[in-house]
Amino acid sequence: MSVNIYVNSPNVRYTDTHIESKYTYQTTSVKKEGNTVTVTPCTTEMTFRTEKHVPRLGVMLVGWGGNNGSTVTAAVLANKMGLTWKTKTGEKKPNYYGSFLQASTVCLGSSFEGEVNVPFRDLLPMVHPDDIVFDGWDISAMDLGKAMERAQVLDWALQEQLRPQMSRMKPRPSIHIPEFIAANQESRADNFLTGTLAEQVEHIRDDIRDFRQSSGVEKVIVLWTANTERFCDVIPGINDSAKNLLAAIQAGAEVSPSTLFAVASILEGCAYINGSPQNTFVPGAIELAEQRGVFIGGDDFKSGQTKIKSVLVDFLVSAGIKPTSIVSYNHLGNNDGKNLSAPQQFRSKEISKSNVVDDMVQSNPILYKPGEKPDHCVVIKYVPYVGDSKRAMDEYTSEIMMGGINTISLHNTCEDSLLASPIILDLVILTELCQRVTVQPQGEDCLSFHSVLALLSFLCKAPLVPSGTPVVNAFYRQRACIENFMRACLGLPPQNHMLLEHKLQRNFLSSHTTYSNGEVAAMKKDALANGNHISQANGISAHMAAAVCTL
Repeated sequence: MSVNIYVNSPNVRYTDTHIESKYTYQTTSVKKEGNTVTVTPCTTEMTFRTEKHVPRLGVMLVGWGGNNGSTVTAAVLANKMGLTWKTKTGEKKPNYYGSFLQASTVCLGSSFEGEVNVPFRDLLPMVHPDDIVFDGWDISAMDLGKAMERAQVLDWALQEQLRPQMSRMKPRPSIHIPEFIAANQESRADNFLTGTLAEQVEHIRDDIRDFRQSSGVEKVIVLWTANTERFCDVIPGINDSAKNLLAAIQAGAEVSPSTLFAVASILEGCAYINGSPQNTFVPGAIELAEQRGVFIGGDDFKSGQTKIKSVLVDFLVSAGIKPTSIVSYNHLGNNDGKNLSAPQQFRSKEISKSNVVDDMVQSNPILYKPGEKPDHCVVIKYVPYVGDSKRAMDEYTSEIMMGGINTISLHNTCEDSLLASPIILDLVILTELCQRVTVQPQGEDCLSFHSVLALLSFLCKAPLVPSGTPVVNAFYRQRACIENFMRACLGLPPQNHMLLEHKLQRNFLSSHTTYSNGEVAAMKKDALANGNHISQANGISAHMAAAVCTL
């Protein structure tokens, strides 16, 4: 059940089409000279405008018939139909656990009863997963019903209920260039396009247009969840600029399938997200997206082992403990593991998993000298028997006080596609929301987000960020960025967790204005009259905001 959030402030204005909030963005400018650091607070007045209309969203998956593609489609269908199924441990119901937008909460403030937490999904108007329409491509012609069975992810009793609908879904022919994926994938490749690279890109563009027209969706986002490719060399004159990349496609030069899909999507004005670790976004693809004003994001879903690493290393370094060795071992038996058993494809994954600790290490010059970092080893082995149930073992060795050693060992068993599927949903929903937000610094024109959508970093192992932008992998910093962005859209200050009202000699908030039940009810009535997402901000006391939220 959704929550109706009402916060009252003159800094927020509602029209029939937009939420507008006046927001004070505070940051600092730092100058270091020798041992002296000069810090200058900076303040910028901004206006955030969020379009209220939530479009009917279509998502086209490259690799639709794989484990992730079939699982996320089945999960959305099961949730939408409200299915239940029996297992040996009892009756199960569908949910969206693992989606931070659908299954995690944000603290709005305190009421008389304590903190009030509301679902992320209710902060702003955004697409609900149940309403997403799926389509896509795959090099395997297998329908989604058979693909779901091949994946061996979902319980059989659930598969039987989903099969009639899933079997009617069939992937469109995809782009298949054998040199970019493992040779062991050849047996699956029976559904691919032919012709020149330029003709194949045009065919993908036609598919996007056909899907948009036949499904009636208002907006399309394309996401790569197909095989990991080998890295592609960045070659001057081939893929180093948008002009050269388009010319290379026309000439039939070496361009990876994922980059071809990116180009087709960008030319159709569709956001494109890379869920695998290869370097899809060569400089020419990034420049093309910037020229067209289209969002791109990636790389590589941050699901299980790497997500834990982004939490644990952040904890150790923040606690003043020095990780010196990180060894990560995986074995899995799904098709991703089979493809990664080839050295060139594994190298792509190794790179994306290895760089995840760099920003945390670089943030602490007390523990690490310039250029120093922990020994970091990543191993992935293909073991068919375990299927989609991936085993991950990690050992973190750290230096502690006076030459001491601290070792943390973890064993993690996870169902790979059931962790990746909610990430797919979060990626496309957050991307669509960002397409409806503009920011106007005082005295300047309205700005949208940069085409390289760095806000998606929370969901990716190897975050793609605009040139010159710091890369952040630390889990809670990434999450706080998204939360505070949404709060800014509502005119709410960033969450600071100081709780001074509870830590000083007297609760200074107790002197704030209180409201009768009748006044609260009237405020709620006004909020509901303007739709489910009325979120006026700033001027109201914390307990008042909470009272309206919880009525």
